[in-house]
Amino acid sequence: MTTTHFATLVVGGGIGGLATALALARSGTEVHLVEQAPEFTEIGAGLQIGPNATRALDRLGLLNELSDIAVHPRSGIIRDAVTSEVLTRLDFGPSFIARYGYPYLVAHRSDVLTLLLHACQREPRVTLENNRTVVEVVEHSDHAITRFADGDEYTADVLIGADGIKSRVRQLLDTAEPVFSGHIAHRGAIDIADVHTDAATEDVVLWMGPGIHLMQYPVRRGELYNQVAVYESPRFAAGRDDWGDADELAEMFAPACSAVKDAIEQIDTSRAWPVFDRDPMPTWTTPHTVLIGDAAHAMLQYLGQGACQALEDALVLSNSLAAHPGDAVRAFKRFEELRVPLTNKCQTVARPWGRTWHTSDPAMLALRNRVFRTRADDDYTDLDWLYADRPEELDVTGS
Repeated sequence: MTTTHFATLVVGGGIGGLATALALARSGTEVHLVEQAPEFTEIGAGLQIGPNATRALDRLGLLNELSDIAVHPRSGIIRDAVTSEVLTRLDFGPSFIARYGYPYLVAHRSDVLTLLLHACQREPRVTLENNRTVVEVVEHSDHAITRFADGDEYTADVLIGADGIKSRVRQLLDTAEPVFSGHIAHRGAIDIADVHTDAATEDVVLWMGPGIHLMQYPVRRGELYNQVAVYESPRFAAGRDDWGDADELAEMFAPACSAVKDAIEQIDTSRAWPVFDRDPMPTWTTPHTVLIGDAAHAMLQYLGQGACQALEDALVLSNSLAAHPGDAVRAFKRFEELRVPLTNKCQTVARPWGRTWHTSDPAMLALRNRVFRTRADDDYTDLDWLYADRPEELDVTGS
């Protein structure tokens, strides 16, 4: 067994972990990052990047590179999955950009991860290490201790847990298991030439139906088409263990219109992805340890904010630590003041928003569709809390 000390250690090499390492390095901090996998990879295909996240990527100096490989969708469209009716549109054009200062992009998750990885590799203050499986994290009076499967230990003055929804670092604060929503996802990207849909492939398209939804949008310069089909599993609800197969997917989408059913036939059903989140926590920190991203605030996908919030975490944490050098407790306190209320809201709003998408209640369905039909394409008022700039997150010297 060997013990090695680092001033700042990041556990987890996903989008949030790499962004945090990069942000800290840009502020002058030496960072070591460990990742369990033998290579840096992202699971899944598509990623929606709201203006709060493109703003964060711009502040990391990566937005121009991302813009070259991402897709700039014209609009977001919500359609009824059964009748195929267009219920509402959200214009992502000039008025959207004027309001928030940044565009809405869609990209392949691995493309975003690769940009962050290459930026970290170019940064002399960042060192990266793979094949490091964390088995335990312990808080000591002087530092945090990270123990690995091979018996080695790393100590750190500041330990950042960016190790996802099943975070080992989180167990310092919370040993509860992630919450299974009962929702199952099947997803993947196909060649754009193979797309069979009456929806414009330049848009982000969401089809809503009773117990189901289908999300579609282009990625990687429009070369690929990302599709995610999600349903609420009746087999799981009934206590059965045969949930999540191709037959259940087909059963749940059987009432859908032909365009949706045609899309479902093109989705890989070899793997089902159970959808989990976490209950909000009032604190993510100990004196030497802080959680970010899904380790801190895993949320259902219905706001499209999981990775976006992790990118915001990276900037705010870096700014907080830079504003309070040598005082991690104070820096963590300011980080929590700025981030906990917003991410807790994301977690708690995503759950009922998902139920609204999937409702089969006739009254709720009629009310939902009426609200959608009457809103203007450039009505962004319900999005300001997510997308508007928050200058106070850059001025982190308060309290």
